[in-house]
Amino acid sequence: MSKVEAGLPYPKGATYDGHGVNFAVFSEHAEAVEICLFDADGILETARVRLPEYTNGVFHGYIRNLRPGQLYGLRVYGPYAPAEGHRFNPNKLLLDPYAKQLHGRLTWDDALFGYRIGAKDADLSFDERDSAPFMPKCVVVDIGSGWKLAHPWKDEKRPHIHWAETVIYEAHVKGMTALDPNVPEPLRGTFAGLAHPSVIEHLAKLGVTAIELMPVQAYFDDRYLVDRGLTNYWGYNTIGFFAAAPRYVSPGGDLGEFRHMVHHLHAAGIEVILDVVYNHTAEGNHLGPTLSFRGIDNMSYYMLADDKRYYFDTTGCGNTINQFHPRVLQMIMDSLRYWAEDCHVDGFRFDLASSLGREHRNFEVNARFFDAVLQDPALSPMKLIAEPWDIGEGGYRLGGFPPGWAEWNGRYRDAVRSYWRGDPGFVPAFARDLLGSADLFDKRGRRPWTSINFVTAHDGFTLMDVFSYNRKHNEANGEGNKDGHGDNRSWNCGQRGPTNDPKIRNLRDRMRRNLMATLLVSQGTPMILMGDEVGRTQRGNNNAYCQDNEIAWVDWSNIGKRDEAFLDFTRRLAGLRKRLRFLRQTRFLHGEKVSDYGTKNVAWLRPDGAEMRPEDWNNGLSKSIGLMLCGKEALPLLILTNSHSEELSFKVGAPGGISGWRLLVDTARGLIEPDEPITGPGAAVTLPARALLLYEGVR
Repeated sequence: MSKVEAGLPYPKGATYDGHGVNFAVFSEHAEAVEICLFDADGILETARVRLPEYTNGVFHGYIRNLRPGQLYGLRVYGPYAPAEGHRFNPNKLLLDPYAKQLHGRLTWDDALFGYRIGAKDADLSFDERDSAPFMPKCVVVDIGSGWKLAHPWKDEKRPHIHWAETVIYEAHVKGMTALDPNVPEPLRGTFAGLAHPSVIEHLAKLGVTAIELMPVQAYFDDRYLVDRGLTNYWGYNTIGFFAAAPRYVSPGGDLGEFRHMVHHLHAAGIEVILDVVYNHTAEGNHLGPTLSFRGIDNMSYYMLADDKRYYFDTTGCGNTINQFHPRVLQMIMDSLRYWAEDCHVDGFRFDLASSLGREHRNFEVNARFFDAVLQDPALSPMKLIAEPWDIGEGGYRLGGFPPGWAEWNGRYRDAVRSYWRGDPGFVPAFARDLLGSADLFDKRGRRPWTSINFVTAHDGFTLMDVFSYNRKHNEANGEGNKDGHGDNRSWNCGQRGPTNDPKIRNLRDRMRRNLMATLLVSQGTPMILMGDEVGRTQRGNNNAYCQDNEIAWVDWSNIGKRDEAFLDFTRRLAGLRKRLRFLRQTRFLHGEKVSDYGTKNVAWLRPDGAEMRPEDWNNGLSKSIGLMLCGKEALPLLILTNSHSEELSFKVGAPGGISGWRLLVDTARGLIEPDEPITGPGAAVTLPARALLLYEGVR
């Protein structure tokens, strides 16, 4: 091995230049950093090289003749003084925060902890055991050409779907294809499997314009889960913000498969959005393992409590990343740019995004992270989605993010579920959120697409389970059914779980259609949960974070006629949304006058055809409402909804300029654009129990 040279303090991580590798590691409080080199199996440590230079808080050095594929790790020297916030321990092999590929898996052992577990002399006493045998290793990669499937992007054309045209599909890389008989078995559950033509064809036919992937950045399975024979299936436990999770790479493949997947999705006009976790890491609380950041510079990478042995935790995961530190914020921005520029993803959904907006521990709409993204030419044009809450004080910030950001609207989910369940008093909330939740988002130039509307997501019941279970059934998680939330707004339609009763099955089908139809006729950006279109069930589990098995996977081989019918209904409904411009408004509607029809662009209607009055909105017993949308650019639409258990008569008036109404959607019968007579203006239609009807005006 060549003598180590000074190298450069940038770019951080391991950078191959064709002749050797430059290493650069930030640590404000360390005394020294060593690069540990390993053999091809990651077992034998072949050399230790101390980085010779320190510039602006960055240790750096250059080693000639090192090549892509070299395995390495870090050992960092400095004070071990937990009471002062320092956790340096060179006996612990550490992952490079900028590593772009990992080799091997983490094996849980007490040696992974920087303190002596079970020591009698003192709390957090120093541990001298070497953790290298139990740690995965970092891999030197050549981003430009080193990966077998690295794509040059020469013919790449990003879809650039306008927000108003966007339909999101939330999916899990493994869960999507683990049981897909159309995907070759070695590729199931991998990036390559998700790129299979049959998967992409399914998404395209469904009308999906963006797939939002649950975390794919490198993460580990928590020790308490491994001890119970479970895994961290969801992946919200990141330890490497630049490396893709090795578990999603097919046998014999490499991480270029991720680029390959993005390329093929783009070719089909589908964008790729990554669910990212920059609010905490897998190292957990003060009693967690020392895997990377804690051992490199605990005081810089994490927010510490007043007693520096502990962490200021707004995430519920034991720690909070200290993005107030400029070098840590730089790491987050570098990571985002890497996935955007080198891997061509189209957007990000930020887990517990309120944590990223905290300034001096309080949320600020002009926080430095938001400002950094806004000024970045690579990131500001991308789709940016916030999960607008964390568990800290004042952490629920729905509607509080800056312009350019969309937000998961959990209020929409709750209002829609409650209304269709028939709960009294939810007509105002249902109507408010049907039009894009303007009370939350119509400010600072924000648009209806800001509201990411969903009725189901990975965290909670599937659509099938919403109408199959009254309560959660998380027994398989091994936590005594105490995990997961209890506010499900669900209804089992008269019997828990699967049933052969035709009346209950028909009712469940109707209720599923109601929620899906509401989702796709609402103003805002709809998000469909993986498998909802084909009746996926988690058997009542509303917190399947640790279920890497049939509970959480989509069973594509067990789709019956009812689910095929629902799939067809969803596809055709998405097609209607694409055709009907009124369902994809780029500005909020507030009942302004429009000249074409001599009426307002929004009119809320009672069953007698008259407009809603204040006393009608305050009628807690009302469970039905109509919405008429009018404007210059298209024919008017009429949406009638009835969450009563009984049918009712609804008078359908008509604005000037049309001769009647043509039925487009009937959730009671599961019909899309049925061949039926035109309904004349002023006629009374029978609005079935628990049903949504959508009409289009006819000239």
